[in-house]
Amino acid sequence: MKQQKDSNKYKLAAIDMDGTLLMSDKSVHPDSVRDIREVTARGVQVVYCSGRSVPEIMPYRSIFPMIDFAICMSGAVLYDLKAKRSLFCRPISEAAAARIAETAEKYGGMLHLLLEEESIVSASDITHMADFYMEAYQPTYQKVMKTVPSAVEEACRHEKKAKMNIYFRSPGDRQKAYEELRDLPLTFVFAEKTSLEMNAAGVTKAEGLRALCDYLGIAPGETIGIGDAENDRAFLEISGLSVAMGNSEPGIMSLCDAVTDDNNNNGVGKALIKYC
Repeated sequence: MKQQKDSNKYKLAAIDMDGTLLMSDKSVHPDSVRDIREVTARGVQVVYCSGRSVPEIMPYRSIFPMIDFAICMSGAVLYDLKAKRSLFCRPISEAAAARIAETAEKYGGMLHLLLEEESIVSASDITHMADFYMEAYQPTYQKVMKTVPSAVEEACRHEKKAKMNIYFRSPGDRQKAYEELRDLPLTFVFAEKTSLEMNAAGVTKAEGLRALCDYLGIAPGETIGIGDAENDRAFLEISGLSVAMGNSEPGIMSLCDAVTDDNNNNGVGKALIKYC
């Protein structure tokens, strides 16, 4: 663990969602709502910093109306939830997107297209997400996803694909697909048990956080970052104070300045109240 930093005044708190703000069943601990309401009342800007798309975040708007900004799709898009508009987007190149779609089809994976304001999957895949080890997300996907006959064919109809995920049927398929795609100008993240998440080269949650800090006139050193997994590493490294969840991967715990409780016991709220 890094040396504890002075935690006097932070103007912004960037929080991951899955494994961090959300409990294991994807619901929100009621104490997290209370604590986030309290710190925002104190003047701290709380923002999402997630791999999720805008449609996957919007259902939580009614729970957290005080959260106005989302660094989403792993930093590819910065979105104003209140104004309902994108402030920043770094899409995947068309050539790379075509290769990703071909690879998803080759391995029988579930392709997930994430656009600035739409999230798209094949209708047939959403009915059996357990086959791709994504059953925890199925209720959310059924509510918010745009379904099409073929996500692979749909990929060629959209120019600005901010992020593309493939959910595989086995870790072995994911590894083989990664080896076939790794030469492309992409940022890769191994997520969940069999998921491969892809953004344009250089895109990370840190880039999204920097873009939001520039927009709001806040220095990265004036931020708190809270996360749990390897795809949070980049934004935790640039945050003024980095906090790992109690359920974090060991590498994230060793990286961060502090460790809070786990995601099923309001670790986010406890950290915000302590450090804000």
